Amino acid sequence: MSAYLDVRDLRKRWPARSVAASFSLEKGSSLALLGPSGCGKSTVLRMIAGLVTPDSGSVSLDGEDITRARAGLRGVGMVFQDYALFPHLSVEDNIGYGPVSFGATRREGRAIAAKWLERFGLEGFAKRKVDSLSGGERQRVALARTLAVRPRLVLFDEPLSALDTELRERLRGELRERQKSLGYTAIYVTHDEAEAAFLADAVLRMDGPVAP
Repeated sequence: MSAYLDVRDLRKRWPARSVAASFSLEKGSSLALLGPSGCGKSTVLRMIAGLVTPDSGSVSLDGEDITRARAGLRGVGMVFQDYALFPHLSVEDNIGYGPVSFGATRREGRAIAAKWLERFGLEGFAKRKVDSLSGGERQRVALARTLAVRPRLVLFDEPLSALDTELRERLRGELRERQKSLGYTAIYVTHDEAEAAFLADAVLRMDGPVAP
């Protein structure tokens, strides 16, 4: 039986360097891409998400080749380092944005958001603007927004690096617990060995960029 996610010889080349990756992942499991800044971890994530076009290789998800599929049609969600929340929208409209984009009414989007706010312990935050939230609260909203469209795969690009040490340690435990309880398949990018070991079932170490 083939793996749920299969990344084969995925490669991006530039004049002075290139990034390449091959790995597979079972459904409901998690993988950490570990390595120093500049080694290409985020580029691999963005190729899987459809935000960067690979020069060669393939990505298959749940038996479907998504290598050339549009980003919005892949069923892949991404939580960015800065969370990329919409500052002009309320918390509930940030979370409901994805479902509304896929055809839900605004009322339906807010109903979906309410369920995720409850799951993440953010009841009462629906009307808040995101710039009034703490770092931990923003992280929860970003993850809720990603999960609200029920992605087949969730990608995390250094989701804890901007937080202080105490909050980072607390939230990595929360991330691990959410991934296990909700059962989503996840890939984390990090340069922190302890974080990689804690968050993921397996760790793939990436070295510095290589010649093209």
